[in-house]
Amino acid sequence: MYPYYYGHFNQVNPHVYGYPVDPRYGYIYPMQSERQNKISGQATWTDGGKVTQCGLPWSSNQYMTVAVGVHAPYECGQSLKVKNLSTGREVIVTIVDKVPGYSNNKINLHRLAFEALGANLNQGVIAIEFEPSPALEQEKWGKYLLELIQVAYPNYNVVDYSFKERTKPNQNQTKEIYEYILQSPQEKLKVQGIVKYNPETERVLSFNIKEVNH
Repeated sequence: MYPYYYGHFNQVNPHVYGYPVDPRYGYIYPMQSERQNKISGQATWTDGGKVTQCGLPWSSNQYMTVAVGVHAPYECGQSLKVKNLSTGREVIVTIVDKVPGYSNNKINLHRLAFEALGANLNQGVIAIEFEPSPALEQEKWGKYLLELIQVAYPNYNVVDYSFKERTKPNQNQTKEIYEYILQSPQEKLKVQGIVKYNPETERVLSFNIKEVNH
């Protein structure tokens, strides 16, 4: 079990992104219209390096990683959903580094993430649209399942996700369901993730991932 995927997100700051905490379930999640607007900008690429400002390796998240400017309002470990405006391809990347000289709308993708967007490395710079993904950051078990899916589908990139429902089958059990959209060069898949856990101990009771019809 991985008890703390969020570091300080869910333990130290009880109002991350300004959203209050429900003592029964955790964060009260915003509606789509309340999330931060998409940002137009540019992306470059890098082969990464051994040391990062975040202390997170570029190999994290199957190399779907990114660096942002040192003054950008994003946290280490946070997810960004990035879209290549010329190809329409999208990918979810994890912030692992911060670099000087980059404006808030410019990011530096790992080479594999750059290529996953359908971009040629010779382009050097591409026009993108990206958005922070606080909904996933706040959904502890959503990110738990995301990492399992990324391992289970190594040749696919997760390009979107959604929280579906939370139920309590009994007093000692909470069930959460998420859906993830995966993309490979050949096809797109929808994968459903289900996790059941004890809300008192935060221990996983069971989890399941399966492909579902679009």
